[in-house]
Amino acid sequence: MTHMLYRAARKILKPLVRILHRKGMAFGEFSQLAKQVYVEASEELLKADGERPTTSRIAIATGLTRKEVAQLRQVADEDDLAPTGSYNRGVRVMTGWLQDAEFLNAEGKPAVLPILGERGSFSALVSRYSGDMPYRAMLREMDRVGAVVVDGEFVRLLGDGYIPHADENEKLGILGTDVSALIATIDHNMRVEDRRQLYFQRKVSYDNLPVEALPVLKEMVGKDGMDLLVRFNQWLATQDRDGNPQVGGSGRMRAGVGIYYFEEPVSEQVGKGKPDED
Repeated sequence: MTHMLYRAARKILKPLVRILHRKGMAFGEFSQLAKQVYVEASEELLKADGERPTTSRIAIATGLTRKEVAQLRQVADEDDLAPTGSYNRGVRVMTGWLQDAEFLNAEGKPAVLPILGERGSFSALVSRYSGDMPYRAMLREMDRVGAVVVDGEFVRLLGDGYIPHADENEKLGILGTDVSALIATIDHNMRVEDRRQLYFQRKVSYDNLPVEALPVLKEMVGKDGMDLLVRFNQWLATQDRDGNPQVGGSGRMRAGVGIYYFEEPVSEQVGKGKPDED
């Protein structure tokens, strides 16, 4: 159990540390951050179990000294990297551009849109999918993150997903939200005992593929994955109270579905290819 946990933690940390290393975060900074997170997580878990999260109790649970815990508890919590309003609105606008017939060309692809106009324009698109955000502000934001190209009085969509190619902070924000969401799903599935409460978590992979097969797979994932996400988005958009204030119900939840593609070279020592599902 402990050995497997170490191996899992190592595999999670290695790609993360590569990013931190490229961005210049030294080990001392990471170590301090890890201590902070240990203290925060311990406090949350103790509260959830009905215990009082005292400094002494947290020190015992984390292995840190009481002095370290006391100092770390004084540090203000950071935001949870929830997607920004502009990011959420940008996703909605791009999804509308990808699926709403009014903004598609004869081939069913996102049309090059005039910036202004009552119908079939970028301003009409923003009005429909971004609430009260001015179209010029959305245009500047989407241009800033590399999601569109502006050519005179027309605007063209780049790609089929709101991935901020030009904005490093937005990319790091996605790293924080998407990876934590996946780990939280796995954590939930490890803890629940009733199978009916499991979150959907599936993956398919083979480990003896020729390099030449990858372009075909990437194309399939890009098309079929996007089609599936568009279907989910169409339903989620009807339930979201930001765009549909009339939707009733209680509480405020964040939920969604993520699809990702991965590839990596495999050591020659690995056995013959076989499906790997979880």
